[in-house]
Amino acid sequence: MAESKEAAVATFVNLAEEAKLASEGVKAPSHAILTVCKSLVAGGVAGGVSRSAVAPLERLKILLQVQNPLNRKYNGTIQGIRYIWNTEGIRGLFKGNGTNCARIVPNSAVKFYSYEQASSAILWLYRQQTGNEEAQLTPVLRLGAGACAGIIAMSATYPMDMVRGRLTVQTEKSPYQYRGMFHALSTVFREEGPRALYKGWLPSVIGVIPYVGLNFAVYESLKEWLLKSRPFGSDEGSELSVVTKLACGAAAGTVGQTVAYPLDVIRRRMQMVGWKDASSIVTGDGRSKAPLQYSGMIDTFRQTVRNEGFGALYRGLVPNSVKVVPSIAIAFVTYEVIKDLLGVDMRISD
Repeated sequence: MAESKEAAVATFVNLAEEAKLASEGVKAPSHAILTVCKSLVAGGVAGGVSRSAVAPLERLKILLQVQNPLNRKYNGTIQGIRYIWNTEGIRGLFKGNGTNCARIVPNSAVKFYSYEQASSAILWLYRQQTGNEEAQLTPVLRLGAGACAGIIAMSATYPMDMVRGRLTVQTEKSPYQYRGMFHALSTVFREEGPRALYKGWLPSVIGVIPYVGLNFAVYESLKEWLLKSRPFGSDEGSELSVVTKLACGAAAGTVGQTVAYPLDVIRRRMQMVGWKDASSIVTGDGRSKAPLQYSGMIDTFRQTVRNEGFGALYRGLVPNSVKVVPSIAIAFVTYEVIKDLLGVDMRISD
């Protein structure tokens, strides 16, 4: 009788130990869901803060990209900002920012989360292929993960980006006013059809591959190099300072936007096609609607270069550079700070 009791107790203890070991190795579903939500929140906050900080430069960049070459009103960064201020006031500097934040918050949330998941999956595949369980992500693998994240995020929020472009170029003299993002979405859908919401999607996807890919690859690789080499004599094992992280983000933004910028110009011009009551900025105060007639990405590229020269593909690059460098830097640092505050493990899963 005593032996049977001892056996029962031993069995119970063994089951308890097995349950404990299993719980340590497998996270509860609720914990996993909470981690995903925290990661999405961190990405969304990072996107909203970074874009709002540079909203005036974002609007000027788009105006420079799509304005009619026969009647230019914006001729540079300083002149352009001053012209908007004089004609539309401070609200003009932030026109379209609400729509931009409504787009960039989910875009940024999906982008950062997708990058983490893609990085984990690519690292796992890389280790399987090489047979090296200690292998780490290389700059090329980070580029691939960033490209995947950019494509997913861009495709998921593209209609909002399309109407944001139109809202941004509206002025008080525009013949027809979109009243907001949802009004613009419904108007474009009703008058131009559902496919119109994805005008310029192809050059956007092609452009986002090097842009987002290089952003993540350069940022993460620079951070890794600085942590290993310690060129500024910081203590071993210490975290990088916020200023250093900002510098890494600035370098990443500079490289990515310079490579991908011509495709951004092309997609913006394609987004204006079919807008029958287009802004006077696009039509040149009615002098010519010719620049609005594009049949596709290649035709847009060909007409832009033929009519305005190769330099037109980089029109708006200066305000965009002034905007992108701090924007990307702020986004990366804000994302890491928010994740630290929320207690999310930022390491790529082994």
